[in-house]
Amino acid sequence: MSSTRKGFFVVLDGIDGCGKTVHSKMLCEQLRVLDYDVAYTTEPSKSPIGQFIAQKFLRETKVAPQIEALLFAADRFHHLTSEIIPMLDANKIVVSDRYVYSSLAYQGAQGLAPDWIKQINCFAIRPDLALYLDVLPETGLARKRSRSTLENLDLEKKVREIYLDLVKSGELVKIDSYRNRDVVRKEIMEIVLRSLDKIHFQR
Repeated sequence: MSSTRKGFFVVLDGIDGCGKTVHSKMLCEQLRVLDYDVAYTTEPSKSPIGQFIAQKFLRETKVAPQIEALLFAADRFHHLTSEIIPMLDANKIVVSDRYVYSSLAYQGAQGLAPDWIKQINCFAIRPDLALYLDVLPETGLARKRSRSTLENLDLEKKVREIYLDLVKSGELVKIDSYRNRDVVRKEIMEIVLRSLDKIHFQR
């Protein structure tokens, strides 16, 4: 899938409890203070597909990882075509809380081949910047008030290793998210602003 977008697409990803939702929203707030036109979004999306995933399969029933991967891919396609790409075409900065890296990590940790996950997500556009917020699985799970069907320590350890491999391959930029929230917030903002400057992004 291609786009003639003028905007800037940034993703924050990581294991559950890493702080990506908090930092995604704080990043949006900080960028708005600087008069950037910013939109926050998340996966699963707010579409009927995404809500079906969130309410049924993440809260009630654990299904085969193949089904998870296909459902997330379907939601991602809808998310991209109905929300992300139109906002990018309107020259917005789009901040997404999770993206295709979550599928590679979570369904990959359950034994699915990375190439197959990439194939069913072949439509996914590459973000301008993708950040991985790193914490130990024990820390991440301790931060959670409630857990989904994908949240257990053994799985999260495997998930983290896949994320770290994606960092090594250059697909993700690692942020140490176990530090003070303000320190993490500042580093994320600095990296985003440098990236915007590098591409001469116009507000």
